[in-house]
Amino acid sequence: MNRQRVFSLALGFAWTAAACAASAADGVSAADGLPHNSVAAIQPAEPSVAASAALAALSADQIVEKNVTARGGLEAWRKIQTIVWTGHIETGSPTAPILPFALEMKRPNKTHFEVNAQGDKSARIFDGTHGWKIRPGRGGKLDTQPFTLEELKFAHDAPAIDGRLIDHEAKGIKVDVDGVEELDGHQAYRLNITLPSGAKERLWVDAHSFLEVKSEHQIRASAGLTAWVPMFYRNYQTVEGVQIPFTVETGASAGKAADKLVIQQVLVNPPLDDQVFAKPELAKPRGWGSGQTASARPPRPAHGPPVVSDLNPPPPAAAPQSESDAGK
Repeated sequence: MNRQRVFSLALGFAWTAAACAASAADGVSAADGLPHNSVAAIQPAEPSVAASAALAALSADQIVEKNVTARGGLEAWRKIQTIVWTGHIETGSPTAPILPFALEMKRPNKTHFEVNAQGDKSARIFDGTHGWKIRPGRGGKLDTQPFTLEELKFAHDAPAIDGRLIDHEAKGIKVDVDGVEELDGHQAYRLNITLPSGAKERLWVDAHSFLEVKSEHQIRASAGLTAWVPMFYRNYQTVEGVQIPFTVETGASAGKAADKLVIQQVLVNPPLDDQVFAKPELAKPRGWGSGQTASARPPRPAHGPPVVSDLNPPPPAAAPQSESDAGK
């Protein structure tokens, strides 16, 4: 799996500013930057008239209110100032390797995202104003580049820790109802999202659980075409009183499985120093031996099984000391 597709998938990991910043250049400027299953999403699905008639009409404010409640409540999300995800990315190919990732976020919009593609470790860092991308260069040296203007715009538009709908008015986000569709056998409200920058997104909220089940964001493909890239949110679990989807998928196409981003561990409000999000001269990625990984550093209980990230494997155990060595 090339780096473009890795970061394009990570982009769709809703409510993570790092994921959006990570995929800005690698997924928005060329057709091969699209996730391999996303081409069919260029034309949006038409709403189901029958489904629309079957549901009582709800305003955008009512849908948002129910969504916030379903996700754990406004105050629970406002208490979250930092959050860390660790897990792996599974590609649609059965022979492709699993790619470990670590994502750290701090309000208002600081992010640090790392991924390990078979030892080819890359990172994207955004301090809320400036961004940097790091990848292995020639001769074992790191290649560090600042974000382009397009990447910076993408990073500034990225979702905060709590996503698009929570505190959307304070964020300057406009939400409109655009109909009802059937997704995976369930009815869902489709919302049009307008960001302060003017960028457009779409979001589907399940009509029963009122959790987000799908989103679409636009990217610029080749020849000036614009494509809608779909992401599906599954396997919601409760972490510190809030609902988080532990699986994010791209849209599958005929004969091809979906790419998946799988969360294995979540840490809520771990201590994250601002240097984690500083320019690379001050804080190089943990994947190159600058300290502990995100999954190991925060001294808080984790949700889910413990994960030892391949981004920075633990040092080997010291060899037993012989009696002769002990006396030296």
